[in-house]
Amino acid sequence: MPNFSLPDSVFLSAAEQFPTPFYLYDEKGLRENARALNAAFSWAPDFREYFAVKALPNPHILKIFREEGCGVDCSSECELLLAEMAGFSGDAIMFSANAMPPAEFDHARALNALINLDDISDIDLLAAHGGIPETVCVRFNPGGDFTLGNAIMGAPGESKYGWTREQLSLGLPQLKALGAKKFALHAFLASNTTDNSYYPKLSGILFDLGAALEKETGLELAFVNLSGGVGIPYRPGEKKADLAAIGEGVRREYQRVFGDPAHGKVAIKTELGRFMTGPDGWLLTHAVHEKKIYRDYIGVDACASNLMRPAMYGAYHHIHICGKRDAAADHLYDVTGCLCENNDKFAVERPLPRVDLGDLLVIHDAGAHGFSMGYQYNGRLRSAEVLYREDGQMQLIRRAETPEDYFATLV
Repeated sequence: MPNFSLPDSVFLSAAEQFPTPFYLYDEKGLRENARALNAAFSWAPDFREYFAVKALPNPHILKIFREEGCGVDCSSECELLLAEMAGFSGDAIMFSANAMPPAEFDHARALNALINLDDISDIDLLAAHGGIPETVCVRFNPGGDFTLGNAIMGAPGESKYGWTREQLSLGLPQLKALGAKKFALHAFLASNTTDNSYYPKLSGILFDLGAALEKETGLELAFVNLSGGVGIPYRPGEKKADLAAIGEGVRREYQRVFGDPAHGKVAIKTELGRFMTGPDGWLLTHAVHEKKIYRDYIGVDACASNLMRPAMYGAYHHIHICGKRDAAADHLYDVTGCLCENNDKFAVERPLPRVDLGDLLVIHDAGAHGFSMGYQYNGRLRSAEVLYREDGQMQLIRRAETPEDYFATLV
C-alpha cells in the first residue's frame, strides 16, 4: 500500500518553500525502516545492513543510516567518494562492482572496504590493485531459474552477475594461495519481492553452500550477504513484506546449518535499498497543462528525466492529488511530462479525481531508484531533493540543476 504517513499539509508546505518538481524524503520513516530491519535480525551474529547507495546517493541520507548503525554498499568510484563524504570507512563499506576500472579496486582497498568479487577473473585484478585481503566475498550465481513454490521469481541463468558453483571450487583455493584466510558468499536472485519466504530460501542455499565450501577449501566462512531483493508494495492492496517473519525464517535456516546463533561465527549482512528508502520518498509536481484529444492528458512540470521508472519499466507509482485524497476517482488521465518521447508518462489511463491546473500531484514510492536514475535528455534538468526532518523543518539537501550545470562540462 502506498505510504500516506505524511499529511497533505506537509506536501503543500514543502511546495510553498521549493519550486516543483522536487523529491521529498521523510527522515522519521527512513530511521524507522533501519530500526525495524536491525530488530528483525537482532538475533544474528554481527548483523549489518549495507544500504545500497545506488538507490539514493545523497550523503545526507547516508549519514542518517550511519547513525542507525548501517554500512553502505558501493559499486563505483563516485559511490566510494560519497561513502567517505558521509563518514564511512573500513568494513562499513562493501564494494560490489562488475567490469569496473581497476583503479576502483585501488580506492576500495585503500579504504579497507570489504570486497565482493563478481567474477573469477577479478582475482588477478584485485591482486594487482590493492592486494588480496584476509576476507574476500564472492558473488554466487546458481544459474537456471529461482523459484518460490511454483512461481519463478528470477532467472539467474540470464544474469551477467556472479560465479558458477564450479568456479567457486576453482577460485577459492586461488584466493587462499594469495593470502585469503576467510571467504564470504553473496547472491541476489529475486528483485522487489514481498514474499516473506525469499530471504529464508536464499539463506538456506547460501548457508549450505558455505558449509560445503568450508570443508572443501579449508577457508573459514566469515559471513553471508543476502543482498537486496526485499521489496515494497507499489500498488494499493498489495501486501507489505513482514520483516519479523523474514528474520525468523532466516534464523531457522541458520540454526539448521550452523546451530545456535548465539554461539555462531558466521555473520549475516544485507544490502537493501528500495525497502529502506522507497516508501519514504515522493516526487512532488504541479499540474501545468491539460489536453483533450483521444484521451485526457494532464501535463505536469516533472518528466521522465526526474523519474524514469514508469517510462523505462512500465512501473506503477501511485499518485494522489493534494487536498483531494477522499474525492471520487471519476476521471481517467494519462499523466505526462514534457519530453519529446511518447513514453514520458507517470500514469496511463489512471483513475483520479478531477485535476485542476495548479493542483499539486504527489507521486509515491519514489525514494529509491528515482532521483538516482535521472538524466538530462531534451535538456531537462535533474530536480532538487528535500529532507523533511524529524523536527518538522524542511532541509534542501540537493539543489536543482541549472543551465550552467548542463553546459559546465563542455570544452
